[in-house]
Amino acid sequence: MAESVPDDLLRELAPQVLGALVRRYGHFDTAEDAVQEALLAATRQWPGQGRPDDPRAWLIRVASRRLTDLLRNEQARQRRENTVAQWTLPEDRLVPPVDNSVPVADDTLILLFLCCHPSLSAASQIALTLRAVGGLTTAEIARAFLVPEATMTRRITRAKQRVRDAGARFSLPPDRAERLDAVLKVIYLIFNEGYASTAGPTLQRVELAAEAIRLARLVHALLPDDAEVAGLLALLLLTDARRPARSGPSGELIPMADQDRSLWLGAAIAEGVALVTDALPRGPVGPYQLQAAIAAVHDESPSWEETDWPQIVALYEVLLQLTDNPMVSLNHVVAMAMAHGPQQGLKLLADIEDDERLTRDHRLHAVRAHLLEQSGDATGARTAYELAATLTTSVPQQRYLNAKAAGTRTSPG
Repeated sequence: MAESVPDDLLRELAPQVLGALVRRYGHFDTAEDAVQEALLAATRQWPGQGRPDDPRAWLIRVASRRLTDLLRNEQARQRRENTVAQWTLPEDRLVPPVDNSVPVADDTLILLFLCCHPSLSAASQIALTLRAVGGLTTAEIARAFLVPEATMTRRITRAKQRVRDAGARFSLPPDRAERLDAVLKVIYLIFNEGYASTAGPTLQRVELAAEAIRLARLVHALLPDDAEVAGLLALLLLTDARRPARSGPSGELIPMADQDRSLWLGAAIAEGVALVTDALPRGPVGPYQLQAAIAAVHDESPSWEETDWPQIVALYEVLLQLTDNPMVSLNHVVAMAMAHGPQQGLKLLADIEDDERLTRDHRLHAVRAHLLEQSGDATGARTAYELAATLTTSVPQQRYLNAKAAGTRTSPG
């Protein structure tokens, strides 16, 4: 029986192969196409012919040949248009030198910075990162973000052109610290889309969350002394640890208060707690470390009711000093309500409910609905639940909110 090609292997090798090609020959946009074709060739040939002894060298050799073909075609096109072509063909350097002294990890890190180039929108950064560093095909990325493959193809093509037009070089940028923030944000956004899908029939897209954790592990391995990188990895692990309990047998949403905590992933919690415990004293303390610390308090609590809400409130108040993210403000409201009662939560909610970044977000109205329900205002809660349901494009979220609205009709009072 033919042996299938493990996806994990190709995803691990994809950035290494792309990094080797771009470092040696340049032409990021064309090299990326060549690597994708080499990966496809591997999935077709390896099951029948057997996996090569050195898969990375095989992929580099095949991608280099394909890159040569693509560059030759481009040169021919340019000659026909009487444009001076100055390509450097890699035809004599198809196999990577044995004494290549450039660490593979450095190439991968440079690729991450390149994909998160400041000239790109967040959506383009995410798409290019998943393609170039994650090794996902365009079709896989399109499915993950619920857009047609042609749309994602155009998005990735434009992103590569923009990187090329910006004159980006294959080297660590001088503004490395600032660009690292963009890298971490992209990974965080990928995880969020996987953990709480913004649209579609499913509550979660496990493969996206897993890819984000893999990328975070990768960056942490490259920059083990960066406390915020460790904080992000801890945050993702501690959040993803609750995944098995977040949905019921029919895919319905189960809020944290009602989750069976025995289903939470103990190994991920232990790893996340260890990471954030080690990172916090090293400082400086950043938003990801603080969010990881909050997640750790939740994960180590025996129940929703026994959660150390005053500690979570205190952590959110520190976090609010570092960011003006409206979702942090909203989560602070929830923590205050749990610590001091729903009326205190509603009072704080009034201070942020006119924030234009929140008014069309279903989570603002869902929080208001919960607080009104807890304070005994069934009519107000029902109206808020119904409004929240109309604003979310996630089917499980809609079902949950509509069910809550229906429940308030039958509740006494």
